[in-house]
Amino acid sequence: MKIHESGTAGKYSEAFSQSITNPESFWGKAAQEVTWKKPFERVLDASNPPFYKWFSGGELNTCYNCLDLHIEQGRGEQTALIYDSPVTDTVKKFTYSELKARVSKVAGMLKELGVEKGSRVVIYMPMIPEAAIAMLACARLGAIHSVVFGGFAPKELAVRIDDAKPVVILSASCGIEVKRVIHYKPLLDKAIELSSHKPAKCVIFQRPQGRAELIGGRDLDWVEMEERAKPADCVWVKATDPLYILYTSGTTGVPKGVVRDNGGHAVALKWSMKHIYGINPGDVFWAASDVGWVVGHSYIVYAPLLLGATTIMYEGKPVGTPDPGAFWRVISEHKVKALFTAPTAFRAIKREDAKGEYLKKYDISCFETLFLAGERTDPDTYYWATDLLKVPVIDHWWQTETGWAISANFRGLELFEIKAGSATKAVPGYDIKILDSSTGKELGPNEQGIITVKLPLPPGNLPTLWENDQKFHESYTSAFPGYYFTGDGGYLDDDGYVYIMGRVDDVINVAGHRLSTGAMEEIVAQHQDVAECAVIGAEDQLKGQVPIAFFVLKNNVGRSGSEIAKELVQMVRDQIGPLACFKSAAEVSRLPKTRSGKILRGIMRKIADNQKYNTPATIEDPASLDVITEAARKIGYAKSN
Repeated sequence: MKIHESGTAGKYSEAFSQSITNPESFWGKAAQEVTWKKPFERVLDASNPPFYKWFSGGELNTCYNCLDLHIEQGRGEQTALIYDSPVTDTVKKFTYSELKARVSKVAGMLKELGVEKGSRVVIYMPMIPEAAIAMLACARLGAIHSVVFGGFAPKELAVRIDDAKPVVILSASCGIEVKRVIHYKPLLDKAIELSSHKPAKCVIFQRPQGRAELIGGRDLDWVEMEERAKPADCVWVKATDPLYILYTSGTTGVPKGVVRDNGGHAVALKWSMKHIYGINPGDVFWAASDVGWVVGHSYIVYAPLLLGATTIMYEGKPVGTPDPGAFWRVISEHKVKALFTAPTAFRAIKREDAKGEYLKKYDISCFETLFLAGERTDPDTYYWATDLLKVPVIDHWWQTETGWAISANFRGLELFEIKAGSATKAVPGYDIKILDSSTGKELGPNEQGIITVKLPLPPGNLPTLWENDQKFHESYTSAFPGYYFTGDGGYLDDDGYVYIMGRVDDVINVAGHRLSTGAMEEIVAQHQDVAECAVIGAEDQLKGQVPIAFFVLKNNVGRSGSEIAKELVQMVRDQIGPLACFKSAAEVSRLPKTRSGKILRGIMRKIADNQKYNTPATIEDPASLDVITEAARKIGYAKSN
């Protein structure tokens, strides 16, 4: 697709070059767009690599920059947040002044409960305004929030409670799916029962669709607490102080607490809204995600409000709430300029309305750009969306750890020709290098290897993991000293376009959610009748990837493999949650291994995806590959050509 609009030719090259050769100048200038209580003394502190610090000595408050500043500048009556909930048939709008009033009161509520600068607060909530209000209220106090997606099972929530050690947990009585109500309170109660750390108080927002029974002495009613609270002012924090902790799957199944600082985060996100997304103050921006994920943090709550735009909080699905025209209705009704969602959403719409009949019902002439991320945008989805919408469809790539895009196309800087299957070019600040996995040598154009970013990472990226500098080093900087290890494989073409080919570890993308197959494997291995197992990520047309398990039974079990497979599916569902989309498990007589005993998961993935592979010389039993092929076909994979 040829692009001849937006930005100035050569503007990208100039910005990118400066960001790499003189990052202090580039980001120092970008930081002038943020309001500081105390100016920073240094743009970049590189004295202790790989632990880099941005804007040392500076003090600010993220909530002030999101709300108070715009009110002071005359935007108080502009709409800040639109809550659109087809599952409850509700649309509610908050001006900047109204949102600040709510946030100030909730901050006062938290202050009354002992929350102060540096305190942690876990937020376990559905997609309702109170979730965003809770995040901003924590930021207002200088407290550190940790949002946990409402679909997580008690065990996973308990692990996060134990790691973050919150003073208070904020939750709601229930979440609402297409055809059912999910009661959060029993899940929360179980998680607290499982966790070693016990929060002093839990504040519950009661929803009429499913009210919760409160436990005396610990649980408090949100509305009652907020009504009587005194509004709290902003607490100024250091640029390097944490804003939030967001947990991401680790390869061992133990979640890693990604830390986001206040200063670099505000500077990077405000820059990105203008230059990547082409959004100006007053524009309507919609990120169709959840606040439990990094996209929700960055582009539902913080970035649009830092800029002074209008953001949409959507409680619904791309299909089924009520039909495949749901997204078109929201865009038309609220005059959305740009939408950011996962390719999964568009695959779901395409599956139910391939000809785009529902789009004909709505006027979306306001709509200018579709941004996709979460997993690689396959060419079929790209071409379908482009033909349907007649606007640029931009695939961009980033991670929970980075907090914003590593590679993208640039709606507000310079819009390049789009190449299907590519996430276009490195974002200014990201010096992307493709390294050979064995030697660490930098590879040339079109040579596939490990995607890395030369340190230091730009502002907005994780400075470390929560209370675990060693794990940060082991996970991200030890493999290739001087580089950030993304965990993704891919290549750069002759034009510098980035192509992401998939994960190089066992973390898979399921509908944009990063989940560890290692964690699922641990659960499967717990079954009393399973001798050994392997869980891999297989390609899925709708969700990008889905996990499938192959298991070997112990001798003389006396039960069928199909019966045990159903139990394994339920075990993973109970311990990780339905979002894992773990639905397929197959019994096998043996797993393919090297002579040293390493299970050949990479080849198993290729078998499931019907890809060509070379049998390694180190394999112990070549016939074991035929066993996997037969089992995969029985559950709908490894289909014959």
